[in-house]
Amino acid sequence: MGMAEGGGDASADASEMKLEFTPTWIVAAVCSLIVFISLVVERLLHRLGKVLKRKNQKPLFEALQKVKEELMLLGFISLLLTVFQGAIQRICIPKGWTLHMLPCKKEEPDDAHGAAAEAHFQAAFSAGLFGGRRLLSESGSGAAHCLIKGKVPLLSLEAIHQLHIFIFVLAITHVAFSVLTIVLGGAKIHQWKHWEDSIQKQITGDGTAPKQVTRVHQFEFIRDRFRGIGAISVIISWLHSFVKQFFGSVTKSDYTTMRLGFIMTHCKGNPKFDFHKYMIRALEADFKKVVGISWYLWVFVVIFMLLNVNGWHTYFWIAFIPLILLLALGTKLEHVITQLAQEVAEKHTAIEGDLVVTPSDDHFWFHRPQIVLYLIHFILFQNAFEIAFFFWIFTTYGYNSCIMDHACFIVPRLVIGVTIQLLCSYSTLPLYAIVTQMGSYFKKAIFDEHVQEGLVGWAEKVKKRKGVRIGNGLATSHAQNETTTKVELPKMFVQTTPAMEEGRSGTGEIASRPAT
Repeated sequence: MGMAEGGGDASADASEMKLEFTPTWIVAAVCSLIVFISLVVERLLHRLGKVLKRKNQKPLFEALQKVKEELMLLGFISLLLTVFQGAIQRICIPKGWTLHMLPCKKEEPDDAHGAAAEAHFQAAFSAGLFGGRRLLSESGSGAAHCLIKGKVPLLSLEAIHQLHIFIFVLAITHVAFSVLTIVLGGAKIHQWKHWEDSIQKQITGDGTAPKQVTRVHQFEFIRDRFRGIGAISVIISWLHSFVKQFFGSVTKSDYTTMRLGFIMTHCKGNPKFDFHKYMIRALEADFKKVVGISWYLWVFVVIFMLLNVNGWHTYFWIAFIPLILLLALGTKLEHVITQLAQEVAEKHTAIEGDLVVTPSDDHFWFHRPQIVLYLIHFILFQNAFEIAFFFWIFTTYGYNSCIMDHACFIVPRLVIGVTIQLLCSYSTLPLYAIVTQMGSYFKKAIFDEHVQEGLVGWAEKVKKRKGVRIGNGLATSHAQNETTTKVELPKMFVQTTPAMEEGRSGTGEIASRPAT
């Protein structure tokens, strides 16, 4: 018995050995491995950035910078958890507070085993149970400090460690799923390239069709999208839009008509404008917004953790939120195309020349096409959260964990997650790329990079000159009129300074001379 106890003490001493009594070769080896892995990852990201810059992929390079920012945020969170672990451990609360809103039902010990259970509970806080080892440097002092007062720590070191891992897994999963969505969606959009090429070959002269009169219903776009007039037709058109997102979400007639509508509205003087290239540039620019984790997404994570109470099955019900949002979003985007067809069909019985639709923000929710991108961002994050939470629970606690819930809840969640990822990649994202071009404004991707930078610089200089004149009180009525004339053209760019995200056509020659 003595030998066994001696062996146990030796094992405990070895597991709790401080740095000052750790062999230097062990410290050097572990540090070398950590530094080596960190440098390899940093060099790979740096090399990838150089490749993107060499290929003039500025939007993707900015998205990579966004990923680096997320990794830096994770490092800062890790630092905070490490530095303040002792302070968190010393925050003591009554034990009764820990018996409410639990993710798992806590088994209450009976009277015969109460003392042994209490001793085990104290030992758990003092030594840590994850693999029978100390997780962080002050594993026992905080718990002992609270136990002396008859209380328990606010958060155990084991819980801090697992929370640390979960946040890291969530961020990495979100970035990976966002990249996967953009890659798969981009592959789908690239399939439309042959439509653009065939249209470019057919364009002659000013790009307009022969002036012949054609009945509206003879256009394939109208036949496919227009469902008649009246209340019943409205319901049928919404149902058709819902079903349409699952197969053939964008046809050649849709692409041709929306392309022509965009060109005739924003760059009428350039019939050979490469609409497909513009869409790709705009999508790449939007990618840097999707790959990040905004503050409202972290708020969602906190709310979920608060509501993940045993018996509520929050993890199951919350899986339907991104699915419902995705289906609603896909239906709305399809219905925007239907509205474009309906506007033409209701106003005309026959058309001379080409069928031209009129882009407008009125077709979108709250007259803001940008809302679509925010919804896609939220859907991708929430789906990544579902998958990350599943794998984190599975690897940390096992398949039979009470947090994992019953098998009848697990399988539907995984099926929903895969469905969301595929549907968003192959249908919703391509729809977003083309339908959001049917707003009243064009995006800055319509210009080449050097033109964008020149226009932004020009608009900023005009604003500064105007501000200096007003600040010095030297702005006479004549100067004010002159300044108004100078600012009138770049106003469409100043509207979203400094990003210069969008502009409205119809003002000056810039709108009619986009780079191809």
